[in-house]
Amino acid sequence: MPAIVGAVKVNSIGNSSIFNIGDVFNIAPASTAKTFAGAGSFNTGDGLQVYNQRSVTNTYDTDTIDQVNVANA
Repeated sequence: MPAIVGAVKVNSIGNSSIFNIGDVFNIAPASTAKTFAGAGSFNTGDGLQVYNQRSVTNTYDTDTIDQVNVANA
């Protein structure tokens, strides 16, 4: 079924973003990332109390490629 779209205002689009208006079958972003973070790094909330005596993040990675981005257009 066709989509009916009203007014659209786009302030900004990141360099690895996807912007679509209307019907779409498949959307596949074409970017990969690896994030290293210590204990309690991604905690969110009100009144959060995190007690980490020692936080060590191991960033040693023996494999060269974790997720390939080939033929992903």
